Amino acid sequence: MNTFTHMRLSIAVLLIAVIGLTGCNEDSTAKVMAQKAMALESADECHLCGMLITRFPGPKGQVYERSIKQDMKFCSTRDMFAYALDPEHKHNIQSVFVHDMAVNPWDEPSEETYIDGRKAWFVIGSSKKGAMGPTLGSFKTKESAEAFAKEFGGELKRFEELTLDII
Repeated sequence: MNTFTHMRLSIAVLLIAVIGLTGCNEDSTAKVMAQKAMALESADECHLCGMLITRFPGPKGQVYERSIKQDMKFCSTRDMFAYALDPEHKHNIQSVFVHDMAVNPWDEPSEETYIDGRKAWFVIGSSKKGAMGPTLGSFKTKESAEAFAKEFGGELKRFEELTLDII
């Protein structure tokens, strides 16, 4: 085999390897962008506690885990974080969605107001209650979260600041 043929063969093998490895990337942008919050149905049960989601006030949450095609729905942001921050699941969480409560009535969050939970502002310790009692108010902007905390109490946190101990 001459040098030119050997070089062409090496390049071909390298290209095949790169193309093959690209398909293994579970976090590809296209896959994550295809994940979105789904409408809540009256029969939907909380993935953590089993309660009917739509029967309770306050912001709801939804997550997608790697290797699981369907979203998991939660009756409150507190239940969603109890699941998503659990060490057994934390490393597998791919997408997180919560309601923007600045544009929602607390008693009936709207399906059109889900936002990326990793970019949201959260208020913990407010006087507002969710499905399981205390819950986290979720907001798209810091200003909205601050206004909520001023009216109902609580402190602001970002997604990456939340831990199971805080929840």
